[in-house]
Amino acid sequence: MISAFERTVAFRYLRSRRQEGFISVTAGFSLLGICLGVAALIIVMSVMNGFRHELINRILGFNGHITIIGPTDGIEGYDGLSTSLEGVPGAELVLPLVEGQALATSPWGQSGVVVRGVRPQDLERQTLVAENVKIGDLADFGAEPGVIVGTRLMHRLGLNYGDQINLISPQGVPTAFGTMPRSVSYPVVGVFEVGMFEFDSGIIYMPLDQAQTYFRRPETVTQIEIMVAEPENPEEARNGAFQIALESGVSGLRIADWQQTNRHLYGALQVERNVMFLILTLIILVAAFNIISSLIMLVKDKNGDIAIVRTMGASRTSVMKIFLLTGACIGIAGTLVGFVLGVLFCLYIEEIRQLIQLMLGAELFPAEIYFLSQLPAKLDWGEVTTIVGMALVLTFLAALYPAWRAARIEPAEALRYE
Repeated sequence: MISAFERTVAFRYLRSRRQEGFISVTAGFSLLGICLGVAALIIVMSVMNGFRHELINRILGFNGHITIIGPTDGIEGYDGLSTSLEGVPGAELVLPLVEGQALATSPWGQSGVVVRGVRPQDLERQTLVAENVKIGDLADFGAEPGVIVGTRLMHRLGLNYGDQINLISPQGVPTAFGTMPRSVSYPVVGVFEVGMFEFDSGIIYMPLDQAQTYFRRPETVTQIEIMVAEPENPEEARNGAFQIALESGVSGLRIADWQQTNRHLYGALQVERNVMFLILTLIILVAAFNIISSLIMLVKDKNGDIAIVRTMGASRTSVMKIFLLTGACIGIAGTLVGFVLGVLFCLYIEEIRQLIQLMLGAELFPAEIYFLSQLPAKLDWGEVTTIVGMALVLTFLAALYPAWRAARIEPAEALRYE
């Protein structure tokens, strides 16, 4: 336990001798270092968590958790295979798809796109798209010829709702004069916006039957995607899909889950996250060394005071507690301030970004580069607790050596030179 005497002396040592402020200059720099280190670590780790969460959710929202890719000539008998795949453990949605590349053009521009042909009832169950249709109604999708495009693609091509978009397929039409590009125009019957640049600017949804006609696949699909209840653990569902695919007798099928398909991105995000945690921890470590130096200077300056309290009956343990409490106060105050700043910054990070952009007149977070239209931040309270605990432990350990040195001072030796 810490006595009232030890608390009084410790708090007195935190005050400036010349009454210039509550905390001395060295203690102030130590507190500032801890504060900035904790805040920076919370902010950076939360932003990286946000990036990982948004990217994975967006990827999984558009692409299946498990993908069965057919041979070059497509998957025949996909209706029966799709019905069988609904029995995969944890399967929530099975989507037969015709997917292909095309060039989207208009009188005002052109852009390469990926056309995904899906059944209208399947698109309604694909919540990431169905819940983010900004213009139009999904009920019109499939009822008449037409496509659904992303907002950024629509703006890039200068289109409005109901305008015609021209799709040029790389699979040309044989003619007497050679192979000619195949061009078909479709009205825009819907516009979606999911907040990911790659999808909002490069995906077009088309009814499955129209896509089969456009890509010349009247009885086949290019792939079948499966959405499962637990995307973080797709192994069991993948193995089940593999077994069903073998029993179906369809040859040339390849099966992969999203972790296998995006393993490089997934691994890179994890490595980057760990490296950033290590690098930013060094900020707190440097601040901890600053606490050591400031307390050592304080012990050196207070040699006479320490000797006097020792001669008045204070024990070595009592002296050690005084300097431990002094260092702990700096660490606790810096950690708490850094915690509050970091959490507030993460909660209002998008508003802060908008304000800084307005002040600087420059875009700080280009969607073309980062693939997201907003700066994400996801607080992991377990991780925040770890950061706060680590900062407190480091600052406590930093105060141990100066406190031990103070406790080892001999009163006679100290008073001899006073």
